Amino acid sequence: MRVLGVDPGLGRCGWAVLDGHGGRVTAAGYGTIQTGGDQVAPRLVELASGLREVLAAHRPEALAIERVFFNANVRTAMTVGQASGVVLLLAAERGLQVAAYTPPQVKQAVTGTGGAPKEQVGYMVRALLGLEAVPTPADTADALAVALCHLQHAGLAGLGGGGAAGGLGAASTADWLARAAPTSPGLRR
Repeated sequence: MRVLGVDPGLGRCGWAVLDGHGGRVTAAGYGTIQTGGDQVAPRLVELASGLREVLAAHRPEALAIERVFFNANVRTAMTVGQASGVVLLLAAERGLQVAAYTPPQVKQAVTGTGGAPKEQVGYMVRALLGLEAVPTPADTADALAVALCHLQHAGLAGLGGGGAAGGLGAASTADWLARAAPTSPGLRR
């Protein structure tokens, strides 16, 4: 299955296309679409244009999106909701299967704990996909994590049990920090 993972946002929208076949997962492409300006409507058009290019280039069979779980900032929640609407519209136009996951579900699938810090998510994305570095900005790493979560839920990741417990990169935060801290200045044990 080829899945497009999306971490929606108006200023930065992370996207990632992963292939899951025979228990193997490979990255076909990933990046971040950035928009700027004060007016929302032209930024949504810019986002749609960028996503159309990704969809045309990679032709995914499914789309997985991170949904707003909770946000104290109403303005941020609204713009993420507007960006999500664009993503869902484009998926519907192409007849893609769509799945939405909360941030804790994505973190659980990739790290083994729903409360993992962003650094741990990025580290596990890099390790699970065999990437040379943690993808940046964080929106890109998050989109990769969303796509990995979807493949795990579909039973196509081959990186751990399907569904709930354990996750793809199951490790306690203490175990992860013990491995990552020597090579990641600034991480606290």
